Amino acid sequence: MSEINTQKFEPGTHPDMSPPVTSVGVLGWLHENLFSNVFNSILTFVGIYLVYTVFAPLIEWAFINADWVGASENRDDWSRDDCTSGGACWVFVNVRFQQFMYGFYPTEEIWRVSLSGLVLALTLAWLMLPKLPYKGYAAAFGLLIFPIIVFFLMGGGVFGLEPVETSIWGGLSLTLILALVGMVAALPLGIILALGRRSDMPIVRALCTAFIELWRGVPLITVLFMSSVMLPLFLPEGANFDKLLRALIGISLFQSAYMAEVVRSGLQAIPNGQYEAADALGLSYWKKMLFVILPQALKLVIPGIVNTFSELFKDTTLVLIIGLFDLLAMVQAAFADPKWLGFAIEGYVFTAFVFWIFCFGMSRYSMSLERKLHTGHKR
Repeated sequence: MSEINTQKFEPGTHPDMSPPVTSVGVLGWLHENLFSNVFNSILTFVGIYLVYTVFAPLIEWAFINADWVGASENRDDWSRDDCTSGGACWVFVNVRFQQFMYGFYPTEEIWRVSLSGLVLALTLAWLMLPKLPYKGYAAAFGLLIFPIIVFFLMGGGVFGLEPVETSIWGGLSLTLILALVGMVAALPLGIILALGRRSDMPIVRALCTAFIELWRGVPLITVLFMSSVMLPLFLPEGANFDKLLRALIGISLFQSAYMAEVVRSGLQAIPNGQYEAADALGLSYWKKMLFVILPQALKLVIPGIVNTFSELFKDTTLVLIIGLFDLLAMVQAAFADPKWLGFAIEGYVFTAFVFWIFCFGMSRYSMSLERKLHTGHKR
């Protein structure tokens, strides 16, 4: 402090002054982004007015004037008569919440689905939280052991568990099964197809290209319809192929074609010098891809991979065409209840909110993963 006080300034010079209040902090951000000139200021006020006219009635309908619970202590006695405020009737969602989550799964066996979901949440937390150790073991558990646990736990028939047919699985639990299996299967298949499409072997390249273009050229609803209705016609007489398994195979193959193109774009973005450097080190083809090329390519296409996963998660609603009742199908089925006629808006809003939560979560995690893996490619 004494040095600062005794510092002398030459004639014509002045000490640094603090920046104006309007250029830093909240006022600085507002001035730079919203009120930088007259035109932007007018647009800001117009935007505020539009947001107010749209969201104020929506908030009033969804929260302020909404009905959340019925008047009776017994949930089974709640009905549309409990919705009298004129706002949203979330009583409908409250009554049907268990069905929206678990479908037609037996009530006394719901603990098995909840236990599977808890194990899944713990595994994902183990993989995503950066400070937890042994992530390789967690990944191996999630890919190899967890699917077996879920299969026997939810299907039953072993260890004294009551068998539960996959035809009565439904709700959000079925949506998550379809999405997770599709994601886990589509990524490695897509990588193999992308490598095959860029292969120097003409036969391999032609087969992979034909596979990708075939599956990309048809809509998913057609794939599901063919897997459920047409495929059994080609099976031997008496052969029984589970409907859920057919849907999982169809979704995985369909999404792998799109994933292959995403991965291929990453492979093409890697400079030729990386390939030449790996060849100069004497690495074999698979070592070059596994240790040099693919880590860089997959890092570059994280947004495309997450976008494909989000599309897959939303496309699971199409399984209704083959008689599987996912979350959206269960909500639509609840509309037919005479006690709850006229509350379709609440059901669709609830469904949209659930899908948004999962898709937004995937998007935010991918952004954090991009920042963590950033090594100078970002522009």
